[in-house]
Amino acid sequence: MNRVTAGEIAELAGVSQSTVSRALRGSPLVNSKTRERVLRIANEKNYKVNTGASRLRSRQSRTLALLVHDDSEMGSDINPFFLSMIAAITKAATEKGYDILLSFQQFSENWIADYENSNKAEGVIMLGYGGYTDYIRKIGMLDNAHCVTWGPVIDGQPGHFVGCDNVHGGYIATRHLLDLGHRKIAFIGDVSDDCPEFQARYSGYRKAHEELGLDPTPQLQATANPSELGGYEAAERLIDRAVGHTAAFCATDLNAIGAIRAFRNRNVHVPADISVVGFDDLVSMAYATPALTTVRQDTAAAGHVLVETLLDLVRGNDVVSRLLPPELIVRQSSRQVRAEAMAKSRAGPRLTDAGRLDNAAPKARFNSR
Repeated sequence: MNRVTAGEIAELAGVSQSTVSRALRGSPLVNSKTRERVLRIANEKNYKVNTGASRLRSRQSRTLALLVHDDSEMGSDINPFFLSMIAAITKAATEKGYDILLSFQQFSENWIADYENSNKAEGVIMLGYGGYTDYIRKIGMLDNAHCVTWGPVIDGQPGHFVGCDNVHGGYIATRHLLDLGHRKIAFIGDVSDDCPEFQARYSGYRKAHEELGLDPTPQLQATANPSELGGYEAAERLIDRAVGHTAAFCATDLNAIGAIRAFRNRNVHVPADISVVGFDDLVSMAYATPALTTVRQDTAAAGHVLVETLLDLVRGNDVVSRLLPPELIVRQSSRQVRAEAMAKSRAGPRLTDAGRLDNAAPKARFNSR
């Protein structure tokens, strides 16, 4: 059976083909009687709109590009937090009648030309950006681009961003540990200028200390890339430094899982000997051993705000960058500091003649995969 065309519907309804198109779109330019007649005939003939051709004519793809920066140095194939974000963004776009064009790649110099200008997508959402300094340089070169980034919101930066209030997230995580009596709290994460989100979490960590008149020493900060292996290696360095910490706040949940593994391999038990708090609230963290206390980023809300902000840009509306509030989720990996642990933290761990921590197991290799 041959497929009926819009031209044939127009002939049967006694109107022009453009009127048929308007009637099927619900345009107010078509009176109600004509619209009803066109819709009745289209229904009788089982006519289906060719959405591809319609979009091509209108230059609207009804598609948003979602570009994910695949950082192969991180140690994981795909950041699990990004998987939650991808699902949330896709769901939010679907609710708005848009498809998502997903790409895992290293970004070109002009990804807007690759997607928006070629009519593959009406706008771009960026998830992950590699080095922040280089990314901001590229953003600054774009003129009136329909592009929104999940990332840090910093005064004076070019582009449009939606992100978590990382300073507050770092603050509530650290304040939780301080309220449990911990006074030597390590920070595991990269605080360089290329990682402004982790840097902001570290600022929140310091703010919580400063409120109590405390000044954490540089030895309590251990740089780590945001992977399990990064957390593992950072935790080992902290143990070897013998800084006497009774808690650790990790910049990511993956760092926290790696750190817990390292502590366990050195016979340092969580939470009996040391409390650990992560950041992200990955789905699996409630089922870790022990279940991880962490700071939740609301991915569902983030997906909606990213899509809505991008669509506002596409429609020519003014938009502002936004910070979304995090939430502390308390589970089993944090507890009140023990009196003996507090005493040890003041005196510092005792070293054996071999220079290794008392009761510490030999180092073990850790495969983050």
